[in-house]
Amino acid sequence: MSDGHAHGASALTAAGRHKSSLYIALALTLAYMVAEVIGGLITGSLALLADAAHMLTDAGGLALALFAIHFAQKPATPRKTYGYLRTEILSAMANAVVLLLLTFYILYEAYQRFLNPPEILSGPMLAVAAAGLVVNFISMRLLASGSSESLNLKGAYFEVLADMLGSLGVILAALVVMFTGWTLADPLIGAGIGLFIVPRTWSLLSQATHILMEGVPAEVDISLLENALKDIPGVTAVHDIHVWTITSGLDSMSGHIVIGEGIDSHTVLRAAKTVLEERFHLQHVTIQIEDQRYLQEESRLLV
Repeated sequence: MSDGHAHGASALTAAGRHKSSLYIALALTLAYMVAEVIGGLITGSLALLADAAHMLTDAGGLALALFAIHFAQKPATPRKTYGYLRTEILSAMANAVVLLLLTFYILYEAYQRFLNPPEILSGPMLAVAAAGLVVNFISMRLLASGSSESLNLKGAYFEVLADMLGSLGVILAALVVMFTGWTLADPLIGAGIGLFIVPRTWSLLSQATHILMEGVPAEVDISLLENALKDIPGVTAVHDIHVWTITSGLDSMSGHIVIGEGIDSHTVLRAAKTVLEERFHLQHVTIQIEDQRYLQEESRLLV
C-alpha cells in the first residue's frame, strides 16, 4: 500500500527573481570594459588592458548566468521532468572554473611583471581605475541580495567582487608608483588579489559539485528529519530517506514511512507534509506509505 505526494518545480528560480540586476550589472561591466580598452590604448597602460581582459571574462560570466536563467525558466518536458533547472548549477560551476583559471593567469602575469616591471602611467591609470571602482561597487550592490539565494548569482557576484578588487589593486599600485616610483607594487598587488579570490571560488565550486552529486542540503539534518517523521503518531519506521537540491532555493525529498496496523495513511501523510514543510522547509516531497503486510509481501518477492 502506498500514498505519494509531490509538488511541481517552481518555474521561477531564485536567480530568476534577480534577473534585472544581472542585466544592469552586465551593461555596466561592458561599458567599463570598453572604457578600459580605450584608456589602455591611449595611455599605453598594460595594467588597464589586462584588467579589461579580466572584465571581458566577467562579462562572459554574467552573460552565462543570464543564459542559465533563461533555460531554467523553460517548462518541463516528458524527457526532462524537472525542466532545465539544473542549468543554473552548471553555470555556477562554469563560473567557478573560469575564475580559478583567471586566478592562475593573474598569478602568472604577476610573476612575469615582477621579473620585468612594465612602465606604468600612474595618473591616467588612477583615473580609470577609480571610475571602475564606482562601477563595480554599483554592480555588487545590485547582486548582493541574490547572491545568498542562488549559486548562479553567487558566481556572478564573485566575478564582480574580483573586478572591484582589481580596481582597488590598480588604484593602490597607481598611488604607490605615483608617490614612490616603485613599479613592483603592480605585480605584488596583482598576486594578492589572485590569492584572495581562490578560497571563495573554491567554496562556490564545492557547493556546485555537492548539488550535482545530489548531496544533502547544508541546512537539512537527515537524522533530525528521520526522528521527526518517526515521532508522528502511528509511524513505526522510516527508510530510504533522500534529500537533495534541484537548484538554488528548491530542495526535494523522497522516502518511505512504515505505519502500524489500522493507522490511516492519509492522516500520516498530511502530518508528514506539515513536519517537512514547517521544520525543514521542504515542499517538493514524495512519500511512500507502507504497512507491515506490504513489507512482508515485498520481502517474499526479494527472496
